[in-house]
Amino acid sequence: MSTSTPSLSIRPAQEADVAAIFGMIHELAVFEKLEHMMIAKVSMLHDSLFGKQPVCEALVGEEDGVVVTFALFFHNFSTFLCRKGLYLEDLYVKQSVRGKGYGKQMLVALAQLAIERDCGRFEWSVLDWNENAINFYKGMGADVMPDWRICRVAGDALTQLSAGTPKAV
Repeated sequence: MSTSTPSLSIRPAQEADVAAIFGMIHELAVFEKLEHMMIAKVSMLHDSLFGKQPVCEALVGEEDGVVVTFALFFHNFSTFLCRKGLYLEDLYVKQSVRGKGYGKQMLVALAQLAIERDCGRFEWSVLDWNENAINFYKGMGADVMPDWRICRVAGDALTQLSAGTPKAV
């Protein structure tokens, strides 16, 4: 799958793109004020995308041959639909090229991929304080699900739960 406009060319990520994607992941962590939680390394991202058992995929968008946006995604599954879905983990557009419609083009490319792969859903999360993103996603036809909350168990809490001794809150 490859689509392009006069200024943005969208394509599946290649191994040579890993460093650029990793740099944008770091920029995203800084933007979200979560860089203290980022323990990822370039080698880990490479293995996740291109290792023996890849667990995710990515699209990149290039402007004049330079990667300026990425979308990292994977398949999930809906028991209610009994179909796979496409879950967008992160979408990022470099600050210097925002306002050109690249985010919209990336979402369109992902929606096309979801249709090609017979997915029943295309989903992602958004931080509740990011009103610009929420309004953008609503404008793209997304339903922001107010009754749903993300549950996460990580780090020591994950270790404790795996041992059958969940950490009490």
